Amino acid sequence: MAVTLDTFKKEKDYLVCVDSDGCAMDTMDIKHFNCFGPCMVAEWGLEQWEKPILERWNQINLYTMTRGVNRYKGLAMALTEISEQYRPIEDLDALVHWVETSRELSNGALEKAIAANPAAVSLPKALAWSKAVNASIEQIPMSDKKPFAGVAEALALAHRTADVAIVSSANLGAVLDEWGLYGLLEHVDIVCAQDAGSKAHCISELAKKGYAPDHILMCGDAPGDKAAAEKNGVFYYPILVRHETESWAGFGQALEKLENGTYAGAYQAERNQAFLDNLS
Repeated sequence: MAVTLDTFKKEKDYLVCVDSDGCAMDTMDIKHFNCFGPCMVAEWGLEQWEKPILERWNQINLYTMTRGVNRYKGLAMALTEISEQYRPIEDLDALVHWVETSRELSNGALEKAIAANPAAVSLPKALAWSKAVNASIEQIPMSDKKPFAGVAEALALAHRTADVAIVSSANLGAVLDEWGLYGLLEHVDIVCAQDAGSKAHCISELAKKGYAPDHILMCGDAPGDKAAAEKNGVFYYPILVRHETESWAGFGQALEKLENGTYAGAYQAERNQAFLDNLS
């Protein structure tokens, strides 16, 4: 799909934005269960406390209000707790400082920090962990990266009256592969992935194509999705963790309220509260 934020043109009155990992695609759990947490245990030699550490990793990254946090922020949070509860993590302060001060939290940015701080032990270990995570994710069979039940039907329904955009912080190639495998891209007009900028930025740029703010809906599963919607003054429809199928089953009602002008007020407040309660 060659459409970019620069070339995209509004075709319909409404815009529905949909996150990928953990929202449309059932990929967050498997990536954290099989890749992120286990790679951290291996990199820092934490096998002695593997079970409680992995349980806590999943709480931080999947089941609480820090769900969907940047991988390096999640790592710093987890290692700080591990250093306090199990054994000291060498040079942890350097990693925490980088996470708290860097304008960009990516492998490339970390490589520059390592070059500028050759004595920092924790930084190259964090980079090695991140690369191991990426390699591990690539080994997950495509057949295990499936959409949640009801996603295809919801996208098809939305596409009848709305332009549909994927707005995700995932890798573009991975999004195209995963959505393409299950025929979901036929219901999508533009893919805004990691390379397009933050979710808030992408929604902002899409809104400039001529949509009224109350004609835009962001569907997501994490606090960052909600924040991106609120920053742009658009509506938010949460896909509730562990209740994804029910959430997608209710999407038709949300779309109807978007189109008849009744999404604001009580319905949006109800959806927001359900989202907060689910992650509390």
